[in-house]
Amino acid sequence: MSATSYHQFCPVAMAAELLCNRWTLLLVRELMLGSRHFNELRRGVPRMSSALLAKRLKELEAAGIVARTAPARAVDPHEYHLTEAGQELRPIVEAVGVWGQRWVTTEATLSHLDANLLMWDIRRNVRPEPAPAARTTIEFIFGDRAPPQRNYWLVVERGHEADLCTVDPGYDVDLYVSTDVRTLTEVWLGYSDWSHATARGALRLTGTPERAAQLRAWLPGSAFAAVAKQAA
Repeated sequence: MSATSYHQFCPVAMAAELLCNRWTLLLVRELMLGSRHFNELRRGVPRMSSALLAKRLKELEAAGIVARTAPARAVDPHEYHLTEAGQELRPIVEAVGVWGQRWVTTEATLSHLDANLLMWDIRRNVRPEPAPAARTTIEFIFGDRAPPQRNYWLVVERGHEADLCTVDPGYDVDLYVSTDVRTLTEVWLGYSDWSHATARGALRLTGTPERAAQLRAWLPGSAFAAVAKQAA
């Protein structure tokens, strides 16, 4: 900490020394959203190296923000959880997200498109209510991307957490979503909506009308999509 210390006793400075290192708040965000294992955290911060992720987790553990628990079986991975101190960061991280949605310009946000991160965020926020009677497979096809970021399969099944596959799982596809990464990101962040994107031909749903309506209901958007944009 000495190399990055502000050398100020102010609580803001002391907190910043712990939380303002690159990627740290994003790791807290991932833990808040339910990621528990190292590989899950990697999917939420796909541009972060494994070595740096391990380093940041150790720093957060040393600071009392994250706790690592041993697996019940030797073959299982360790789990990471926010401690009481870490949970107290929840409203702070959420407030940062609200501020970013409201004040960071749309173009600045959309200059950082990432198909993997978009689909991972969609996977963990899908709300299959009512739950489907049978397994439902939705294939997303990004026409502006080359493999392996062109095709993703979202598998929703009653009683199971939604699964995101980057390799064809071999199931019959119930609905195809053909679009580009920018368009789906705009819809996900609340900058656009399904109807507008479909009307201008930037997004196409291929399947029964019931399946298409089901998808729109299941994917209400990012946690910050309802925040009104203020920046020009």
